[in-house]
Formats: sequence, C-alpha cells, structure tokens
Amino acid sequence: MQGTKTNTELLAELQETLAGDRVTTNETILEQHSSDESYHTPHLPDIVVFPENSDEVSATVKLANKYRVPVVPYGYGSSLEANVIPQQGGVVVDFANMNKILEVREDDFLVRVQPGITRSQLEKELKKYGLFFTVDPGADATLGGMASTNASGTTSVKYGIMRDNVRDMEVVLADGSIIHTGSLAAKSSSGYNLNGLFIGSEGTLGCFTELTLKVIGIPEHIMAARAEFTSVDDAVDAVIAILQGGVPIARVELADEESIKQMNLYSETDYSEVPTLFLELHGNEAGLKQDIAFMEEIVSDMRCRQIEFETDTAGRNKLWEARHNAAYAFIHNHPGRKQMVTDVCVPISELAGAVKDARAAIGESGLSGGIVGHVGDGNYHILLMLDPENTDDIERANHVNERIVDYALERGGTCTGEHGVGTGKQKYQNREHGHALDVMRQIKHALDPDGLLNPGKIIE
Repeated sequence: MQGTKTNTELLAELQETLAGDRVTTNETILEQHSSDESYHTPHLPDIVVFPENSDEVSATVKLANKYRVPVVPYGYGSSLEANVIPQQGGVVVDFANMNKILEVREDDFLVRVQPGITRSQLEKELKKYGLFFTVDPGADATLGGMASTNASGTTSVKYGIMRDNVRDMEVVLADGSIIHTGSLAAKSSSGYNLNGLFIGSEGTLGCFTELTLKVIGIPEHIMAARAEFTSVDDAVDAVIAILQGGVPIARVELADEESIKQMNLYSETDYSEVPTLFLELHGNEAGLKQDIAFMEEIVSDMRCRQIEFETDTAGRNKLWEARHNAAYAFIHNHPGRKQMVTDVCVPISELAGAVKDARAAIGESGLSGGIVGHVGDGNYHILLMLDPENTDDIERANHVNERIVDYALERGGTCTGEHGVGTGKQKYQNREHGHALDVMRQIKHALDPDGLLNPGKIIE
C-alpha cells in the first residue's frame, strides 16, 4: 500500500461500499489471511473484505485500482505454494460469504456456484439430485480456489482435472469489468479458450465470482481396494498395466513405506509398511465383477503381495480417509515442525524412476518425509517435515525440491501438477516454458497493466 493516507481513504470508501462489518483491519483477521498451509513466510494484508455478490467484488476491485492497491482473492487458505499470501499487502478479498449454489441444471449435468463454496458443501447438496462433482484434491478447498490452481486429485485419472470440468466462469478483471469465459454448451469452436487461460491463473488475471461446473451421476456401485507390493517399481508397473488393460479405474494412489507408517500411527490402521496402491472402481455390478477379476490378474502378474477389497461404505471411507489424511498424519506425528509439500508430474513411464530418485533424495537430506501420489496421471507429492526457523532444514528441503523438479523437467514433466506456482515454483518457470513465459507476461500485462492482481505470483 502507498501510505497511511491511501489506507484511510480506501478503507473509508470500501466501508461505504460494503455495509456492515464486511470490511476490516482487525489484527486477528489480518493475521488469519497472512498465510496458507505452506511453510512460506506470512505477510499481513492491509484490509480484508467479505463481499456477497459479483457487483461488490467489482466495486472493490475498482476502488483498489483507483488507489493502485494490490488485490488478492482468498478462498479457504489451503494452498501450498504461497499462492494466496498477500506479499505486497493490499486488499484480500475473502469469498466466505459467496458460498451458494446458484442453480442446479440436472438435465444438463451442470451446477452453477459461487466461488466460496467448499467441495464438501457442494457434494452434500448434489447428493439430493443423485449427482457428484468429480474433482477431489483431498483438502476441503473452495471451488474458486480449486479453479485458481487447476486442482486435480485422486479421481483425475478417470474424470479429469479442474480445467476439464469447468464449463464457464464469471470473472472480475483488474479494471472491475465483468466477463464470462465460456457458455453452457458442451463444446465450442468460437473464440479463444478463456476457460483454459483463467483456470490455473491463481488470481493474477482476475477474481472468479461464479463457476459453472460439469457434474455426473453417482455410480451405481463403487469398489475400493488396497494392494501391497515389495517395491515401488512393481506398484507403478501394476498401474501402467491396469491402464493399458483398459480397466476403468477411478482412483489409483501410491503411498510409500514411510507414508504408510505415518498413516498407521495417525489413522489407527494396521497396514503393512510397504509400497501400497489405493484403488477404486466405479460402474455397474456386473461390469465391476469383470473389472475386479481382470485387475486381480494384472496385479498378481506384477508381484502383488496382497490385495484387499472394501465393498461397504464404511470400509471405503476408512481407506480413503487414511490416504487423504497422509499429510496431516506427518504433521501430527512431528509436533513443532512445519511441512513442505511439493509436487511434480512426469510421464507415467518415468514415474517409477522419479519416485525412487525422490526417495533417495529424502534419505540423503536427513529429513523425515514420505511420498504419495496420483500415480494414474504421473503426479506425486513429497511431504517433508522441517523446522522453519532452522536455515539448514530449509536448505536441505529446497535441495530435495530442486532435485525432483530437475528430474521431472529433464524427462518432459512439469514442476507442479496441481499445487500451482505461487512463489515457491517461480524459479522454474523460465526453464519449463522458455519463450512461452514471455507470452504469459504479455497476457498478464494486457489484462492487469498495473500488476495489482495477486502481484509477485507465477510471473515474476
């Protein structure tokens, strides 16, 4: 922000625009909006606002533009690369009050929502219609935040990522104008693909105020399984064979030995501490029987030690809760430490080598950590525990991060499969994108010439 006078004048105009207590400089609320779930250094915003509709977001952005003050959109604060940390202060726009389902078009398999609704809130409401939204990143993030980072998760191997499941968005641009990026149609050859441009932009190109999402019918039958292997190579080879065999796998997740150990301690499970696949299939009863039999043959050929199936809802939930809580298990079992969570994505053929090299990097670092991943699409995560006040810990963790990113980029992969760039992955952008990064900078300048939208993120 530019100074006390600017702060005071902007605050007064915002308070006049957003009635009630929806504009605040309360120190506790500022602190709550100064960080995400990462180890990155927090930074206080100057003002936090809680709009209730698109017009209020537009008015807020127009005022921020008038005073040349940064604007940072904020969902649930569950990002992992400093994506929502207001590093230059300014106004944080918290979408907590914009958390409504605006329309369910069940015949079109579409739902229109505000950005502040969380995945679990949406799931609960869609069940009434026999529908569900397929993108499941594990964390109970907001849908706006998920679109902002192009989230994916456990079900992306079958249903795709956020970019595949957003039909249209309403976006407030840097000057306060409002546009739509798509339509209700299932496909279009008209104009540039603005959905693809804005999804994954992390608030640097605009503030999302509505999303129209694709949904599908809840599967007739769901079967979950846990398969144990002696080595990561065998586990990954099994995944490749399952995909090549045409088994319609809905989820396939890898957890290494250390991750299973932490899950057992936290979730009170008694899984064997070996490389493990968590799997799930969706379909009708007759079809699933055939798919399960075929999958059993495949994993047996790949030297699977044991495979156990979960048919009832309670068993499936316990299995997936253990997997989803892997990161929290590490945190719970390492009191006083923070977690660095980093991710890369590689071609599936390179996955086994990538995971083995990552495991070696963790071992050499001397830090406690594990590997989990959405291995059906080549995306894996490293969970590292460190003391954020210990510069040696930070240096060793950064070395692990750089090593796995180098490995991925050298093999045609990407520095992040779903966490986004924020500031944590900025330094890899030029290497990954080359001259295309200049095109991104030109787009950023065209849409946000004063650099006020979430400054300092993605594009340096």
